[in-house]
Amino acid sequence: MTATRPRIVIVGIYVADLLFKAPRMPIIGETLLGSHFAMGPGGKGSNQAVAAARAGAEVFFCTRLGNDAFAADAQKTWQQAGVTSRATLHDDLTTGAAHIFVEDDTGRNAIIVYAGAAAHMVPADLDAIEDDIAGAHIFVAQLEQPLDVAMHGLRLARKHGVTTIFNPAPAATLPDDIFPLCDWITPNETETSLLTGMPVTNLDQARAAADLLLAKGVKNVVITLGDQGSLLHTAEKSVHIAPFIAGKCIDTAGAGDGFTAGLATALAEGRPPEEALRFASALAGISVTRSGTAASMPDRAQIDTLLCTGP
Repeated sequence: MTATRPRIVIVGIYVADLLFKAPRMPIIGETLLGSHFAMGPGGKGSNQAVAAARAGAEVFFCTRLGNDAFAADAQKTWQQAGVTSRATLHDDLTTGAAHIFVEDDTGRNAIIVYAGAAAHMVPADLDAIEDDIAGAHIFVAQLEQPLDVAMHGLRLARKHGVTTIFNPAPAATLPDDIFPLCDWITPNETETSLLTGMPVTNLDQARAAADLLLAKGVKNVVITLGDQGSLLHTAEKSVHIAPFIAGKCIDTAGAGDGFTAGLATALAEGRPPEEALRFASALAGISVTRSGTAASMPDRAQIDTLLCTGP
């Protein structure tokens, strides 16, 4: 374990989450009466920043915001969670928003994201915080902001010997030269299938797909498998990590963000890989018992309590 508080730099987007619950998705041309509505903070990078900060890390978050009411909500969210903002405000752009549909009975979700100002990020945004990256234990990127920004951040982190975690979400086809920049990659089943062209419906298929990601240059592959837990796959070992059940699943939106944030926090603390995955699984296991994305992320005491009870 590190003696100092683990430091994590995350690049990504903030959006205002507009959450709707209903028995099912409407079809085109149909209007349904919903059962619930809520607005709250979201965006994969922002969710990860909030989750990691609540889990005990010192977090710096880089993004772009419009100069509007949603941006004020973002700054308030980060301040309350203890996240250090490296966001820039832009008068000519708007802060992003997301439509989140949650199915009443299952908690399954479907999401539409508009990145807003963060869609206009450029690599120079990360050059401006290179000192933060150089001083970090972990650097995290996803794919809601432009791909070239994520790749530039991964390269800067590699330049300074900082461990990189790449969460390839939303699912997208990627250039091969991104994979050698990834010390860790954290796709779900759908994202893994798109990256490898292979089906991922069981553990054997997940291991075969993970082998291909290793061959592309990734050092450590972590495939999240929903209610089946997660798979840690490296050149030396392949370990299935059982999920943590913290209560009834009511909303899976944000669970993947929490998992990646938990992994980043645990690795930054110096935990061994399997222990880091258990920490990530516990964080995600708590988040799905609550509504919202950033709002669902637990604090450190809650994670530690669940870890003591076991999967």
